[in-house]
Formats: sequence, C-alpha cells, structure tokens
Amino acid sequence: MNTLTATAPASFSVPAPHQRLPFAYLPEAQALAAARARLGAVTEWSAVIEHARPWIRAVREKPAPFWAMESLLKEYPISSAEGLALMRLAEALLRVPDVETAVALTADQLGRADFDQTDGGVWAGLSASAIAMSKKFLPGAEEEAGLLKRLGARTVVAATVRAIQLLGRQFVLGRTIGEAMSEAASQRKALSNLRFSYDMLGEGARTEDDARRYLASYANAIKTIAVAQGTHTRGPEGADGISIKLSALFSRYEDAQRERVFAELLPRVWSLIEQAATANLNLTIDAEEVDRLELSLDVFEALAARISRSYPHWRGFGLAVQAYQTRALAVVDEVARIAREHGLRFMVRLVKGAYWDGEIKRAQELGLAGYPVYTHKPHTDVSYLACAQALLGHRKVIYPQFATHNAGTISAITRMAAQAGAEPDKDYEMQRLHGMGDGIYREVLADGHMACRVYAPVGEHRDLLAYLVRRLLENGANSSFVHQLADEQVPTDELLSSPLDACVAGEHIEAFPLPHALYGEGRRNSTGADLTCLVQRRPLDEAIAKTHVPPVPEASTAQIELAMGTLHTGFEAWSARPLAERAAIIRKAGDLLDARLAEFCGLLVKEAHKTLGDCVAEVREAVDFCRYYADQAEQRLAEQTLPGPTGESNTLRLHGRGVFVCISPWNFPLAIFAGQVVAALVTGNTVAAKPAEQTPAVAQRMVELLREAGVPEDALILLHGPGETVGAGLVADARTAGVCFTGSTQVARLINRALAQKDGPIVPLIAETGGLNAMLVDSTALPEQVVDAVVQSAFRSAGQRCSALRLLCVHEGIADGVIEMIKGAMAELSVGDPALLATDVGPVIDDEAFTGISRHVERLRREAKLLGETALSAGSAAVPRLVAPIAFELPRISDLRQEIFGPVLHVVRWSGDVDAVVREINALGYGLTFGIQTRIDSRAARLAHQARIGNVYVNRNMIGAVVGVQPFGGEGLSGTGPKAGGPHYLYRFCAEQTVTINTAAAGGNATLLAGGH
Repeated sequence: MNTLTATAPASFSVPAPHQRLPFAYLPEAQALAAARARLGAVTEWSAVIEHARPWIRAVREKPAPFWAMESLLKEYPISSAEGLALMRLAEALLRVPDVETAVALTADQLGRADFDQTDGGVWAGLSASAIAMSKKFLPGAEEEAGLLKRLGARTVVAATVRAIQLLGRQFVLGRTIGEAMSEAASQRKALSNLRFSYDMLGEGARTEDDARRYLASYANAIKTIAVAQGTHTRGPEGADGISIKLSALFSRYEDAQRERVFAELLPRVWSLIEQAATANLNLTIDAEEVDRLELSLDVFEALAARISRSYPHWRGFGLAVQAYQTRALAVVDEVARIAREHGLRFMVRLVKGAYWDGEIKRAQELGLAGYPVYTHKPHTDVSYLACAQALLGHRKVIYPQFATHNAGTISAITRMAAQAGAEPDKDYEMQRLHGMGDGIYREVLADGHMACRVYAPVGEHRDLLAYLVRRLLENGANSSFVHQLADEQVPTDELLSSPLDACVAGEHIEAFPLPHALYGEGRRNSTGADLTCLVQRRPLDEAIAKTHVPPVPEASTAQIELAMGTLHTGFEAWSARPLAERAAIIRKAGDLLDARLAEFCGLLVKEAHKTLGDCVAEVREAVDFCRYYADQAEQRLAEQTLPGPTGESNTLRLHGRGVFVCISPWNFPLAIFAGQVVAALVTGNTVAAKPAEQTPAVAQRMVELLREAGVPEDALILLHGPGETVGAGLVADARTAGVCFTGSTQVARLINRALAQKDGPIVPLIAETGGLNAMLVDSTALPEQVVDAVVQSAFRSAGQRCSALRLLCVHEGIADGVIEMIKGAMAELSVGDPALLATDVGPVIDDEAFTGISRHVERLRREAKLLGETALSAGSAAVPRLVAPIAFELPRISDLRQEIFGPVLHVVRWSGDVDAVVREINALGYGLTFGIQTRIDSRAARLAHQARIGNVYVNRNMIGAVVGVQPFGGEGLSGTGPKAGGPHYLYRFCAEQTVTINTAAAGGNATLLAGGH
C-alpha cells in the first residue's frame, strides 16, 4: 500500500522573470570547451569500442526485422526518393478523408520513386507490386482508360494505406493505453528488465478543448497504469510511468503568457502529479523548444516546491534534458540545485534533442547572435557524454536515464558509471524509443544487469505519424548511428569512433554561417532580439517606458514649393556623387539603425501601436532594405560595357531621374518608408518623403538618421500632412520625376490619373497596394500547421498588413475540424496594450479605421455566418480602438468583394476541382499574396504557376516577407511592381543611357590594324 500522503496545496505564485542560465547564444567553441572540461578524461576509447564490438557483431549477424528502424533506413534511406516518399506518405496519407485526394497524394509521392527493386520484407510483400503499378494506374501516368484506371488507383492507395498502417504499428506502441500496456507486457516476456514511459500524443494543443482532452488522456493513462501495476516494489524509479508535454496541456505555453501559464497550466499538471504520486508512479516532463527553456525551469521548480511540501518522499518526478543545447550542462546543474534545495530526487532523461532543424532556422530568421544548439553532431555527442558525467555525479539527487540508440554512447556511459561507482538499475537506467534500437538493446540487456525504459508513443496512427516523421528525420541522416548500424560496409571501429576525435577545432566552428552572416560575405543580416530572453528584452521595455512621440509640423503649400525647388536643385550634386559613395552612406544608415533597435521599437509601439515582436521585425526589415539596396546598387547600376563591332565601344549607364516623391503607409511606417527612400537615394534621386498622417514621428526620426549617415539636406526632405493636400501637391508638381507609393488601390488609381493628366515627361509610378489574399487548404494538410499559419497571417498586426490573410478556402473534408480549431485558437488570443509582451493583437491605427472595420463587421454579422471571435478582457477597455479578431463563413469566394484592413477572416469551403478554386481567386482581380497548404508537391507547384499572384507561400504563413529572400509585391489590383526587396526594384528609379563611340573615327581602327593581316 502506498504510504505517500498529501497536504492541502497552496496556489501557485508567479515568480518574477529572471535569467537562470547562461546566455543562450554563446559561441559553440566556448560551449564545447566547457563540455570537454566537464567530461574530463574519459576511459580509453579503445576499451569503449571493444566493449561495444560484440553488440554490433550480434546485431549484424542477426539483423532486426524489416520494419525496425535500422532495416527500414537501409532499404529506403531518407536521402533517397523512396525514403522521402515513404516519409511523406506516413506523415499525411492516413488523415486524408477523401479518396480523390488520397489518390493524388499517393501518385504524387510514389510517382517520384522506384519501389520495383525491393528485395523482400513486409513492405515489398505487401505493396511493392501495387506501387510498381502506380505509374500505369494513377492520374498523370501513361494513358489508361475508364474503370481500370479508377480501380487501379484505388488498389494502389489501399495497398499503400495498409503499408503505412503497419509502419504505424511499428512505431506507435498502441492506439489506446490498454492496447499499449498489453503490447508492453508481451515485450517483457522476451526482456524482463524493460520499463515503459507512455507518451499519449504527438503534437501540442492549439485550443482549450485540445488541452482538456489531452489532460483527460494523461489522467486516464495514469489511472490505468496504476490499476494494472499496483504497488511497485522498486518505487517509481522501477515502475512504468508517463511522459507529458506541457505544450499539450496549455495552448499558450510560452514566455509571453507567463501569468496564464502559472494560473492555468500548473493546476492541470499538479492534478496529474497528485495522481502519479499517490500511485507511486513516475511522471516526466518532456523537453520543448529552446525559447521555452527558462519558463520550463520556472514551472519545474514551482511544481518541485509543492511536491516537497505535499509528497516529500515521492521520487517519480522527472524532466527531459536535451544535450544538443549549448546550455545543457547548465540545465543539468540547475535541476540538481532545485532537487537539493527542495530535498527531492528527480528522474532526468538525457536525450540528444528533437527540434534541431527548427532551432537553427529560428535563430537565422530572428537574426540572433548565434545558435542555441550545437551545429556538429560530434559536438552534441560530446555534450551528451559530459551531461552524463554530470548526472552521475549528481546521482544522490538525480536518477539518470540515458536515452540513446548509439552503442558507443551506451558503452561509454556504462564504463563512466562503473568508474563513478554507480550500479546499473539502482543508480541509473538506459532508455530507447519504441521501434528503434531494438537490436542493440537486445544485446545490452542480455545479461539482465541493465534496465531499459522504452519511450512509447500511444495514440491513433493518423495522429502520431507526423511525430514518427520527425524521428525518421532525426535518426535518418547518413551520419547517424541508427542508419550506419545496418550498413555492413561501415567498419565497426568507424561506427564506434570517439566523438572527441571528430570535434572541429577553431574559434568559429559552427557548421553554418552565424545568423548575422546568413547572406554570405556581402550583406550582413540585421540584428534581432529573442524576446523570450530577459537580457535582450529589457532594453526594449526600458525604451518604451521613456519614449514620448514628438510632434511633427504639417507642411504648408509654400513649404512644399520651397522643398521641391531645393530638391530639384540638389539633384545635380547628389546624382553626381560616385555610386560607391552613395551606397556607403546608405549602408552606414543601416548600421546606425541596427544599433538603435530599442529606440525605434519604443517609437513604433507608442506611435504605430505595434506589438513588440512586430516592432523588432520592422526595424530589422528597414535595416535590411538599407544594406540590400546599397549592395544591389553597386552590383547592378555600375556602368556596363556591351558587345559590338570592332572599332566601336558601347556602354550602358543608369542614373537618377530627378526628384522622387515617396508616399508611405502607416502600417509599416519605418520599413516601407525607409525602403522607398533609400532605394530612391542610392540610385541618385533626391527625395520628397511624405509619410502617413498617423505616423510622422517615426519617419522624421529615420530622416534624421539618414542625414547623420551623410545624406545632405537638399537630397531628402520630409513633408508631413494630409494626402489630399501634401500628397496631391507633390504628385502634381512639375518637378516630380517619379512616384513611389504604398497604400490603398483607390489612392493608387488617383495618383495614376493625376500623373497621366500632367504635361511634360511621362512620370513612372511604382505602386504597392492591398489584396484579397487567400489561402487554399486541401485535405492532406496538417490541421495544426494550418491553424498556426491562419492565426498568424490573419490576425498578427491586428490584420493591418497588405499581405494579411483575408480569405481561407478549406476543403470540405476537413473544414469542420479546421474551423473548430481556428475558433479555439482565436479564443486564446490576447487583445490589448501593444507595449505588453503578452499582447497578441493591439489596436487598429485610428478612429477612422476602427469605425470602418466595425461597420463591415456589423454587416457581416447580418449577412454571413459567424464562426468565432476573440473575447476582449475586462482590462482592455483602457486601450482604445481594439477590434477583436473575428471569422465569418461565406457561401462563395465571389462574395468577398472588398478588403477589410483589420483582423477579419472570411472562410469558404470547397470541393471538387482545386484548379477551379484558383481560377475563382484570380477572378477577384487582386494578386498580392497566396497561401497553399498541401502535402501534394506537384499540386503546390501547379497551383503556384496558375495563380496570378506576386507572392506564393506553401505550407507556412503568408506574412513577413524578408528583404532579398522573398521580394514583395503584387500584380493586377495589387500593384505595378517591381517587387520591393528584389533584384529588379532599383531599375525603376533609374533612367538609362547608352553611349556609342566610333573609336575608329580618327585614322582607322588601330587595335585591329595592330593585329596584322
């Protein structure tokens, strides 16, 4: 009988944010040096190899069954077309509800691969012949007619589905906890020293309903395990248990929602802990992404503090630690400190890590100082061993659980443990993932001394196979141990070689360019800020607190006249400056802006009402514009020598046109303003800059910075005021040589007409306007990924982006589930003060916008079907002009007739011909952004080609175009082009001149004559 007793718990208090760990982005060389120092003198690696050699020999002599990871990767390596097809089908096929799409997906993936050459095994026996028929029977293959083609396609799909279901059975222990425990009992018959940690799901929650469903699933699992297992003689360390994912129990598990995490998430976790502690089982918190690490430790310690009061003798609480993080050692020490402080002993699962590629991409996209993870696999392996050494040293307060499928790592750990006096099972255990490493652990556990815990996914195959795909990717690289184990061409000594010998030496050892050098030796990436890092967030908070928006006087008619005269006169001197000099000035402006991130963020929050994340992104975009256009000017505008006949020289020169009028919007008052202005300046034009009436202070501060960088006063003048007077006056001025405009389609038309009616030279117009931007979702798309993309695209920046999602077209087969998930995700959004980190959606820009959006919403309430809306909190009344995100369903695409520039989403269901949906979207006349969510690669390529739209995004959100990476701009009613931030943009600001010289005019062609006859 369990002797643990519980005391009445107190409520969880919210600890003040503080930095527990060292800086996340320390150089990899520094982190590796610390890991090597902590590891110390490992036993001779030759002994490690000799210890593990019999395991390798035995596995290769008696290979794992065909469905084991080792065999699967040997048959279909991830790097091959067959392996990639298998991965894609495993991720998506089982969740596709309609036959037509399942056929299309199967044809798309299997049509790229050659499964004809398989040499046996379950996959071959089940479906290789059917797969080989796919090129004859599936759509898009050679001509086949009538019923045979239809039946053939269905036959192939059915065979493939059966194969994928078998694949799911290999890597998912059971569809229910009961089924999983039955399978676990069967496996224990072969190896008695197995334990299990059941993982009840694969993905995080997106809605409150998801979170409550996952909570119930966890609770039911603990109850079922407790009933089946009874009182375990070894206590929780020797018992089965459960692994939980905090992001599954709360959809907003993130640092920005810190108060909600402690108020809503912790009571849920505590209810599970009470169950597990009462039953004396173990409960481990799984690892999450790096940006949640500090928060996870705060949560872990808050729970530990309560455990120390309520269940002081329970030894089943645990945490997973990822060795690929450069701070992994610090995490191990911090967990040990928490254990000592609260008088507890924790179970700590040491893993390599599960989000490596995502962490690399995030650091690059955010422009961070470095990578929070090791970029070389041997470095992660060294870190793993160093963390193992540290855990063994902390074993009075930690029960180490070493999760690895690498025989060399297993051998090294057992030898390190023996040197430390740690006994297998009593002082530590090994772990593996269900479906992986079976052969190695069959040998490791053969003598009965070692214990191994199996991390076992439980759930429906269609829900968990996306999780499987991640594991395939993590373990499928050619360099991974699991992959190489099955390859007998890899010698044992090479397979088991020491990671210390493979470590890269040098001061800068990252495998990829650091984020600042993402674009190569030329343009430096703009510097970002990780808002989850207190050290990086504090300067922004301080800047916001002290920022006051200065008044900017409006320009009078006389001032406009004077300014245009000054700029017209100043053009000659500015355009005569060498191109390299102009580029250097603009590049210097980018550097100055990069160093003043916090200052400009403060101004953007106060004047443009932007959230912190949007502010950082906008400053970075403005910096990127400066650096990109400076580089592009030097590369593309230099004088070119053209080919021609002998005795003649031909050169092409580009030069500024004169005074360019740049009219920018309020939704990106820094980035678009800066992009227009610096493009005009670097090409040799002088600029009359007319910012939006709502945001002149941001523009004024940027003008001051450009002048500080070296732009003369007669080359750039800010003219603030209403568009009807100041903007119209500038466009109509006879000295205007070009207009660059970003704003509404209606105003762009007015400018175009005004320019056409002017006498004198034909003046070019560069216009970027809005759009009825659509996202098309088919039934192969992953719903969680769709919902993330929709919420970001439709509601971020309060929907006040030209690129924002306005129309969601979702396949009827998945529409109900996707809409319900979007509705739930909307309910979790925070609408309020943009200066607060917790705010997702701030106010709209002004009273006019608020009134207009509100009027449209009221009309939609009458005419359309309301799907969901975000509730405003009680405290939101203090913030003016808040519009809650809202979604409506429309019967047809054509029912959306005008853009609502706010957080309003329109949803239409579709079925049948997907190409017809794109034709309907094209018929709307706008062409700015378009999202495609599908796992059918050929479909994505075809739809992108058919779309008359400037920016197409596949399987991601539709906002946040990056300068030089996703040049931005539309066609049709969405603009004239060329694309901002692209290689063709600067040409429109230039006039071209060709100079032809007859070099033979004076006395003949000396060059030709010198060559002889």
